Amino acid sequence: MEPIREGASGAAVEDIQERLGSLGYKIDEKETAEKTFGHSTATAVARFRLDHGLSLGDVIDTATWAALVDECYQLGDRTLYLRLPNFHGNDVRQLQERLNVLGFSCGAVDGQYGAHTEAAVKQFQESVGLLADGMAFPDTFDAIDRLKHVWGGNPAAGPHPQGGMGFARAAGVLEVVKLCITGEDPISRNVAGRIWNLASATTNASGLELVDSAASDACKGAQAVLVLSAAPLPEGNNTSNVVMDDVDTLPLRLRTAVESSRETVPVVRIELPVGPNFEGTFTISDAQTYAVLLLDAICAAFEGM
Repeated sequence: MEPIREGASGAAVEDIQERLGSLGYKIDEKETAEKTFGHSTATAVARFRLDHGLSLGDVIDTATWAALVDECYQLGDRTLYLRLPNFHGNDVRQLQERLNVLGFSCGAVDGQYGAHTEAAVKQFQESVGLLADGMAFPDTFDAIDRLKHVWGGNPAAGPHPQGGMGFARAAGVLEVVKLCITGEDPISRNVAGRIWNLASATTNASGLELVDSAASDACKGAQAVLVLSAAPLPEGNNTSNVVMDDVDTLPLRLRTAVESSRETVPVVRIELPVGPNFEGTFTISDAQTYAVLLLDAICAAFEGM
């Protein structure tokens, strides 16, 4: 966008002044009435930039405009869900703060609608009897608002970690490791696909690749290949097998399996706690929950490797 600076006038200036005013920045009434970018508007812009860690100045450039738009979102202004790039803004921050106080951990409040925030939304939705799809729109916002007597004015005793990792730490791991992931059956391939989606939504530089099999050429040079399965390890199969039972120790067990492997590219099989009789009992919600927990464990296991 072309920078908007002192001396400008018109609808764009009016929009800027209204947004700054809604955030508590003072602008002379004469300037707002005339829709002119005068000295008081420039001062308000300079203070906004300083308050939000932007470079010093009194001009509305692309970065300042983006930050101003973000800050003006209020919870309920738009539907929020996991996507790439992540939704970000003040409304996401409000959602995270309220869910954290209510005990549904989003991790550190960073204003990014990432994997951990989606997981917290799903847990909240399930707790109040809504469809637990991780999409926050009016029915979810209404349910949160009905609990204002709980979260209103109360700080979260946080930050609240979700699993073993926070958003920024998980992104940092995914950007420096190369991993392949696949599944042996429809259930595990579904979960593997969801893990890949979550990793891609966490950072667009993710090194986690979804492959058809552990023998894929794409796995050459990978730090490990993770093979998910909904069935117990067959007798006689010597593949390193880690059962997803105790989530707290899962990262350590994954790391140990990788580090103890003598293969050039370690292959680790992760057995999902589904059991052999899963027909008709395994839901989309189950798959997404497993995906979030496993991605957390994977990032924790490979941090620093």
